[in-house]
Amino acid sequence: MNQMRLAVAGPAGRMGRMLTRLVHETPGCEIAGGIERKGAPEVGRDLGLLAGIGELGIPVVDEPLDLFTRIDGILDFTTPAATVALATLAAQARIVHVIGTTGLSDDDEARIKAAARHATIVKSGNMSLGVNLLASLVRTVAAALDETFDIEIVEMHHRHKVDAPSGTALMLGQAAAEGRDVSLATHAVRARDGHTGARASGAIGFAVLRGGSVTGDHTVVFAGDGERIELTHRAESREIFARGAVRAALWARGRKPGLYTMTDVLGLSAN
Repeated sequence: MNQMRLAVAGPAGRMGRMLTRLVHETPGCEIAGGIERKGAPEVGRDLGLLAGIGELGIPVVDEPLDLFTRIDGILDFTTPAATVALATLAAQARIVHVIGTTGLSDDDEARIKAAARHATIVKSGNMSLGVNLLASLVRTVAAALDETFDIEIVEMHHRHKVDAPSGTALMLGQAAAEGRDVSLATHAVRARDGHTGARASGAIGFAVLRGGSVTGDHTVVFAGDGERIELTHRAESREIFARGAVRAALWARGRKPGLYTMTDVLGLSAN
């Protein structure tokens, strides 16, 4: 099979540069383009020079139509609005779209799901192997413990992160809800302030910390009477997310259109 031709959305950012480097280094795929927002100062610059891997002769573009005729997939850790627009283009081009964007609204999710009728989309709040294994463990523990064990999710990220709770925290909350066979929408408690009263039985709580340069720490606490179970993942480098995204793209190549997750990519049971 020929090399998979991958483009990077937002190649000027920290994650975009890392994705470019990893695609360039990974057997089975090649970097074929990068797309930035219209008018971005990096438009026209060489993709390889931006990523620090030497000149590739591939300029960053801000017009996607021609690019989408020449690629097999796109890696996307951008913004909700950009991601929805790229999903529509991926559906039209019938290519792979790997989405690591967080902060998506219900409407965004619905539009991405619609695009997956024609595009092969892999979407996850976190692309790392460790976090997806953690989610599987959370689902199993939540199913094994009854509501006498309270579930709290604590996450911390760097000061520049703009969405809260993180996509990973919400993914872990969803795993806990699935384990308990309840709806996260009706059981999540995402803010506490003032005189809140006693904790509601069965609630899935979220606590958000922001500061410094923390890449991403997540702990799921199962707190019972006289004992506590804590499952923790600490990300030490954004490279783990980039590696997972490239792995997801290679896995998705040749698969039928649909909306997939890293659980599918890694072969982890959702049960």
